[in-house]
Amino acid sequence: MRINFAFGRNGLPLDLPGPFRYKVLEARSASPLDQPEAAIERALDSPIGCGSLVSLAKNNKSAAISVCDITRPIPNGQILPPLLHRLETAGIPRDAITIVIATGLHRPATDAEIAEICGDFVAGNYRVLNHQARELREHRFLGATQSGTPVYVDERFLAADLHITVGFIEPHLMLGFSGGRKLIAPGLAAETTIKALHSPKFMRDQRAVEGSIDDNPLHRELLEIARLARHDFMVDVALARSPGAGPRPIAAVFAGDPLQAHHRGVQFVSQTMLQSLENPVDAVITTAAGYPLDLTFYQAIKGISAAAHIVKPGGRILLLAACEEGAGGREFSEMSSRPCSDREFLAQIAADPVTIDQWQLEKLALVTTNAEVHYYVPGLPTPCHASLWGTSHSSADGAVRALLQGLPSTASVAVIPEGPYVLALPDATILNPLQPC
Repeated sequence: MRINFAFGRNGLPLDLPGPFRYKVLEARSASPLDQPEAAIERALDSPIGCGSLVSLAKNNKSAAISVCDITRPIPNGQILPPLLHRLETAGIPRDAITIVIATGLHRPATDAEIAEICGDFVAGNYRVLNHQARELREHRFLGATQSGTPVYVDERFLAADLHITVGFIEPHLMLGFSGGRKLIAPGLAAETTIKALHSPKFMRDQRAVEGSIDDNPLHRELLEIARLARHDFMVDVALARSPGAGPRPIAAVFAGDPLQAHHRGVQFVSQTMLQSLENPVDAVITTAAGYPLDLTFYQAIKGISAAAHIVKPGGRILLLAACEEGAGGREFSEMSSRPCSDREFLAQIAADPVTIDQWQLEKLALVTTNAEVHYYVPGLPTPCHASLWGTSHSSADGAVRALLQGLPSTASVAVIPEGPYVLALPDATILNPLQPC
C-alpha cells in the first residue's frame, strides 16, 4: 500500500508492507467553497449573533486585530482586505488600525513571514506588530479569573476601541478546538498568564483534550479571559483539504459574536472531521500535517497526542515530521535535550513552578508512559534524539519497519496521513463538543 504522508512542504510517499489490517483515516472536510471571497463578504455583512461589522465599527475611533503566527495556515490574505475595508468604511482610519500577531510564547515573525501571514498588500500598508509575551510592561493587568489565573493581555490590543480576532478552527490537543478565544489567550497573553494556563492543573485534566469543549476547564478559562479583554468580533474559517502541496482552501466562514460564531464553527468542524473506530488499534502511523505545523518538534507533538486516543494501551505510534526549524523555542529545546525519563519529568514538573513550554513535553510524556513511540524527525537536532522517550530512526522506511516488527499479521494499524487534521476516536469514547451555548 502506497501512502503520501503530509510532511514538510512536499509530502512523503511511503510503501506500507503487508499483511497487516490497515485503516487509512483521511482528513475529512467539506468541499472547498467555490467563491470564498464572496462567503467572507457575506459573513462580515450578516454575521452570527450580532449586526454587521460596519455597524459594529461605527462610532469607534480605533481597532485592533489579532491574527495567528506562521505556524497556522490561515488564509489572511483573503480575509483581512475585506475586513479592513469595512473598518475604514465605518470611519476608522487606516493609521488607527493595528494588527497584532498572536505569537503566544512562539518566536516573533520575520518581515518575510509577516508578508506571508497577512498578504503583501496588508503587510505593506498597515501597522503589523509582533506580540511579545515576555515583556510584561507591554501588557495590561485585567484581574484574575475565578480559578485564580492572573490575566495580562497585550496593551496595544486592549488600547483599541474595537477588538477583533481572525483564526481557524481545528482540533486542539488541550483546548478541544482552536480559534476564537485562543487568539486572545494564550495568543496575546503575557508569560505569567500563559504559564498558569499550561500548568498541570489544566494539562492533566482528562477533560482538556482534543475534540471536546463540553466541560473543558481550559476552554472555560479562555472564555473568561476573552470576556475580560472585551472580545468584540471574530472571524474564523474551517479549511478544506488541499489537492496538492499548496495552501488549504476555505470550506466555511464563521464571523460575528465570539461565543456564538465559534460554537457554530466547532459544530461544523466536528461533524465534518470526526471519524470513529470500532476498537482501539495496535499501532498508528501519523504526522503533524506537514508545513507549517511540522516546522518544529514542539508543534509536531500534536500528531502524537491526537493518535493516542485510538491506540491500545501499550500500543505503538510512529510520528513522521520534518521539523525543519528543529525542536522549537530555546526553553523547549533545552528541556527536550535533558537526560530524564518521562515519568521523572512528570513527577518533577508536578512539584516545581511552571516553566516555559513544559506543557508540550508534559502532553508527550502522558502518551509515552502508556505507548511505545517511534519517530522519523530528520530536522530535530541530534542532542534531542536521545531524550525523545521513544526510538528515533534515520529513515522513514526504517521507522515503519521498526514500528511493525513483531506485530501479528492480524494487527490493526491506523494510518493518518494528515495527523492532527483528523479527529479520530473509538466509538466507546466519542466526545461531545456540541452542547448548546
